[in-house]
Amino acid sequence: MADENTIETPDVAVEAGGDAGEAQGRRGRGRGGNREGGDRGRGRGGRDDRRGGKQEEDDGIIEKLVHINRVSKTVKGGKRFGFAALVVVGDGQGRVGFGHGKAREVPEAITKATAAARKKMIRVPLKEGRTLHHDGNGRFGAGKVTLRTAPPGTGIIAGGPMRAVFESLGVADVVTKSVGTSNPYNMIRATFDALTEQTSPKSVAQRRGKKVADLLGRGGSSAAEAEADAAAIVE
Repeated sequence: MADENTIETPDVAVEAGGDAGEAQGRRGRGRGGNREGGDRGRGRGGRDDRRGGKQEEDDGIIEKLVHINRVSKTVKGGKRFGFAALVVVGDGQGRVGFGHGKAREVPEAITKATAAARKKMIRVPLKEGRTLHHDGNGRFGAGKVTLRTAPPGTGIIAGGPMRAVFESLGVADVVTKSVGTSNPYNMIRATFDALTEQTSPKSVAQRRGKKVADLLGRGGSSAAEAEADAAAIVE
C-alpha cells in the first residue's frame, strides 16, 4: 500500500495542484490552437470542399465561386468592411444560373450568392449534350462576348468567369471570345445574354409548325440525311 501511495501522490499533485502558470499557459495555447484550426477550417479550401462535395452529392448542383471582392462602408468612427461574392451554379445538363451576395463574412456572402443563383437558373438547349446549337453574341454594358459551336474534342476555349459558366452548364466543346471590359459581373451577364438567345431546331420547328427534317433539309442534304439528323437531335 505504501508503494501505491508513493506512485499515485505525484500524479494527483500534478493534476490537482501543478504549476498555475503552466496550466494557464496550456489553456491559452489550447484556445489559440483551436482558433487557428477554426480559421483554417473556414478557409477557401475547406469551404470549396464542403460546397463541392456534400451539396453536389445531395442535389447534383455544381457550384463555382467566380469572384470575391472586399467592400467597405464609411460609418461614424471608421470604416465597416464586408465581402461581395459572385457564384455560378448549374446541374451540368443544360441548366445554369448566377448570383451575388454581400455579407460581413466570406462564407455568409457565398451562401447568399448561391441561394440567389439557384433561384435564377435558366435552361439552355445543347446540341448532342456537349455544345451549342449555333453561334451567338451577347452584350452587357461595356462587355461583349462571342460564342461559337465546336466539333468534338475541342474543349472549353474560354477563360475566367466564362469558363465557370460553361463547366456548370455541362458544355464540353465551345469557343468563346470576350471583348471590352474584364469586369467579371459584366462578363457573366453578357454570357447569359448570349445563352438566352440560343434555340434548338426542335423549338424552331414547333414555333413555325414544321418538321425538324424540313428545316435541316434545306442545306442541300438529302431527305434521308435530314431525317437521320432530325432523329439524332437531343436537346
